[in-house]
Amino acid sequence: MFFNSPGKPNNIKKTIYLMASTILGLMLSFFVHALIEINYLHWAESHNKVITFYYSCALPLLLQISLWFIGAVGGFFLGRFWWRKIYIERSWVKK
Repeated sequence: MFFNSPGKPNNIKKTIYLMASTILGLMLSFFVHALIEINYLHWAESHNKVITFYYSCALPLLLQISLWFIGAVGGFFLGRFWWRKIYIERSWVKK
């Protein structure tokens, strides 16, 4: 099942593939955001720093938006890279 030929590439498959990889990038950026915030809160607690929360988040708004943006753009370009490798070049079939 997993090693079958991926079939012919078309626009619907490409759109779904790129949307899925963009969502994956957003989810990964969410996890990175959580790890950064947890480490920041632990550091601030150990150094007795006062933390200002921005919309229920300790990280500054610009950093929050940047993480989401980097996740979405990174996921999109990662999807484009793997689309080319799997459906266009078919590099895994040639090995």
